[in-house]
Amino acid sequence: MASGLAPAQMAKGAGQDLVLTDPLTGLGNRRRFFHKVDRLIAERADDPAPFAIAIFDLDGFKPINDLFGRAAGDEILQQVAMRLRAAMDEHSTVTRIGADEFGVLYPMVFSEAAAAGRARVLIEILSAPYHVGDRTARLSASAGCSLFYSEEDTTELLLSKAETALYQAKRSGRGAVAVYTREMEEAAKTVTRMEQALRRAVAAGDVEPHFQPIVDLPSRGVVGFEALARWTDRDLGAVSPSVFIPIAEERGFIGQLSQLVLRKAAEAALDWPEHLHLSFNLSPSQLVDHNTVQQILSILERTGFDPRRLEVELTETGLMNDPASAERIIADLRSAGIGISLDDFGTGQSSLGRLRDFRFDKLKIDRAFVSSLLEDRASEQIVRAILAMAAGLGMDVVAEGIEYEAQADRLIEFGCAGGQGFLFGRPRDAEGTLAYMRDVIPGPMG
Repeated sequence: MASGLAPAQMAKGAGQDLVLTDPLTGLGNRRRFFHKVDRLIAERADDPAPFAIAIFDLDGFKPINDLFGRAAGDEILQQVAMRLRAAMDEHSTVTRIGADEFGVLYPMVFSEAAAAGRARVLIEILSAPYHVGDRTARLSASAGCSLFYSEEDTTELLLSKAETALYQAKRSGRGAVAVYTREMEEAAKTVTRMEQALRRAVAAGDVEPHFQPIVDLPSRGVVGFEALARWTDRDLGAVSPSVFIPIAEERGFIGQLSQLVLRKAAEAALDWPEHLHLSFNLSPSQLVDHNTVQQILSILERTGFDPRRLEVELTETGLMNDPASAERIIADLRSAGIGISLDDFGTGQSSLGRLRDFRFDKLKIDRAFVSSLLEDRASEQIVRAILAMAAGLGMDVVAEGIEYEAQADRLIEFGCAGGQGFLFGRPRDAEGTLAYMRDVIPGPMG
């Protein structure tokens, strides 16, 4: 009788293993991770000795997947799994809990410092080059950790805390590690409250464009304005764009925010003299959204704003997320007559090769170089080099962050034609911009 049951029991065990196994990497899957943590919590219920979990998320995996192809992406995930499995000690377990997320259970890690140290070691291991055929790919990882301290810590709660820490780590930059703290939870709650308020503001149309002048440096004549999003909440007060723009980007509604600001900016710009252009920033996520071009053109059509008067600004970092998608979007925008500007040039993750791969009408020299132009020889040489390169490529240049006459004079001396900064005007709302133009632009308005 025992011999008759053994095959059935073996089959049942094998079937359960399949249910708990990730077919691509051979690691345990999310269900196995939960089972392992649940069991460890039960074992330590009477004497809750600490243990740690960590979530590792691959930084920049999607662009690599897009550039090298799905098969290559799968091969990289298999190599990641092999490295992580080889790095585990006899007590620890690694599982694949998401598309490019891996969960690690550390039963014998008892402190936050030890958890962070283990995570940094794995990040170092994951940062080594990956070989895909005859090509080499590089990527890094971020990690969020949490520790079990009492029976109140369920598996779901531990995972939620680790995800909160991971979110904090990714906001700090690539290859970072964060361990969950109560302060982190409070910060996350603050961000969530701000997100909810911002969503309401976008739905109600309460985010406004302000406009900063862009000038021809030699003549100081205004040639256009850059639209900048501004938000003042009834309870929060004026919220800096450096705070609310990343929240909209990370929480997935930057597209709605951008469309609102562009619509209002285009409506305001209809009252400007026709020779002035409107400059508008696109976020990195909009460069991977295939609806971006249609959304922009639809707004221009509804407002009656001439596409040839619009210039969109892109960042080097945004281009790196998905170069193929960005290239298509740039080509479609240009075919509609919209100008393309590369913003913050010299500070992003891109290379000079991007200037060959993409066609830009304008470069904007980052304010970091302009602010140190007068006292730092390296900044001076970089600005000179950018201007010479742009001239050779037939691109216009605007220097950002000009605050002093001496900076403007030096830029003119180097051959820079365009400028932007507080020297020429701070951002103003639509009404204030019209008043500014009446003061600085001769002749009738409109």
